[in-house]
Amino acid sequence: MTQGYDAPPPGDTAAYSGRVSRDSTALFTDQYELTMLSAALADGSAHRHCSFEVFARRLPDGRRYGIVAGTARLVAALSNFRFGDPELEIVSRFLDDATVEWLRDYRFGGDIDGYREGDFYFPGSPILSVRGTFAECVLLETLILSILNHDSAIASAAARMVSAADGRPMIEMGSRRTHEESAVAASRAAYLAGFTATSNLEAVRRHGVPGAGTSAHAFTLLHTTPDGPDEAAAFRAQVAALGVGTTLLVDTYDITAGVETAVEVAGPGLGGVRIDSGDLGVLARQVRGQLDGLGATGTKIVVSGDLDEYAVAALRAEPVDVYGVGTSVVVGSGAPTAGMVYKLVEVDGIPVEKRSSNKASRGGVKKAVRFARDTGTLVEEVVYPAHSDAPGAAGLEVTELLVPLVRGGETACEATTLEDSRSLLAAGLVSLPWEGLKLSHGEPAIPVRFAEPESRRAP
Repeated sequence: MTQGYDAPPPGDTAAYSGRVSRDSTALFTDQYELTMLSAALADGSAHRHCSFEVFARRLPDGRRYGIVAGTARLVAALSNFRFGDPELEIVSRFLDDATVEWLRDYRFGGDIDGYREGDFYFPGSPILSVRGTFAECVLLETLILSILNHDSAIASAAARMVSAADGRPMIEMGSRRTHEESAVAASRAAYLAGFTATSNLEAVRRHGVPGAGTSAHAFTLLHTTPDGPDEAAAFRAQVAALGVGTTLLVDTYDITAGVETAVEVAGPGLGGVRIDSGDLGVLARQVRGQLDGLGATGTKIVVSGDLDEYAVAALRAEPVDVYGVGTSVVVGSGAPTAGMVYKLVEVDGIPVEKRSSNKASRGGVKKAVRFARDTGTLVEEVVYPAHSDAPGAAGLEVTELLVPLVRGGETACEATTLEDSRSLLAAGLVSLPWEGLKLSHGEPAIPVRFAEPESRRAP
């Protein structure tokens, strides 16, 4: 079912787009969801009770675990999924009048359960369970997947970087390498995963992520005079404005001269120096020795410049105090999407499943538990039919993974903060088997086992 509609008049794009409500999230969707709705309303199937699930068939190549992120953003976006006059004007171009009027009163009135934000997921984990009529659930596919796929991809990559940093602070600074709204969500996801701060001020305002940032090479170059570069003038200006605790960028010209000038201007109490290019390991050792020789033993070394988890891990033995990570984190370090899908698994209590090659799904509403040894180390995740009792395992601790998020269309989850999710993930990383933290290729950190429904078990 595909239909088209006219584009905005030439030259009138800005005025046209400005007519769309800025608060509604209803048009963050695909047209096919609305054409399916129209057909289902026409034949009466729209009101059948359905269950949809979100899961990832596999992890990105080389990954041992995934991180659920974006859940809180999703719940907030759901509350604004409403069709006002501006939204109805758009959809009326390809929908019949009866469907448009149905959308006018649309409110999601179903239930949603999900893994907690900051928890792990593995191949097949039923990360989100959405239940209601077909009509109200089908409209949410794109909204749900766009948020969870993006944020989970960023958090999963960022968590690997945090593990590689081995406790050293990390600053997210990738806003210039992605879409402006994606940058804000990426900052939040990276902070959830353990990053210390962000350079993105909208993330500071909107999500309360700590901010960080000082200067770029342009500021040093600005102080060029007819007689040549004046790095000292740039450093003096920055110290005068921000204090000696600031971090000076020392590799605009010659690093050795830059470090010497930085300490000369700020004194041995200088907060930090940043290296943004070159062989960072070699330069960090060189700069550490030079700083110590100048008496600036407490001055920290910040490194940046095309870092990813592998580069961070390679620098672990070097005298690096803080990492600044840009492009790689905001694009998921090579995996910009988590590969999650949204599939119908049950209709009026009847399990349904997709059987196409390489894209099969498992029918029926499911729940999941995770087993751990008494030491806290995770052992296995088990996915089981929702109507069955939760499985147990002798001598192992069990944790139910899905928690209520929405009931009857209203938020039902306990009030949790970004700090809560951050703490959950930090504790979770300690619980993974040691091989699950490796950056090398291998199997998921723990296996996922699917318990068959009673009807499918052999007598």
